[in-house]
Amino acid sequence: MLTKTNVIRTISKFPDNFSIDELVDEMILLDKIERWIQDADNGRVISENELDKQIEEWSK
Repeated sequence: MLTKTNVIRTISKFPDNFSIDELVDEMILLDKIERWIQDADNGRVISENELDKQIEEWSK
C-alpha cells in the first residue's frame, strides 16, 4: 500500500511540468515496490533455486 510520505517524496522529484501518464506510471511502480518490500518483510518470498524449479516446470 502506498504511503503519503512516499508519494509526496516521489512527486517532489518530478519536474514542474509532467503528464498524468508519467505520474500514474510512477505511482504504479512505487506501489509495486512497496508491495514487494512488504512481501519480503513477511517472508512471502521463494529462493532462487525454487524459482528455477518453477520456471522449469512451466516451460514443459
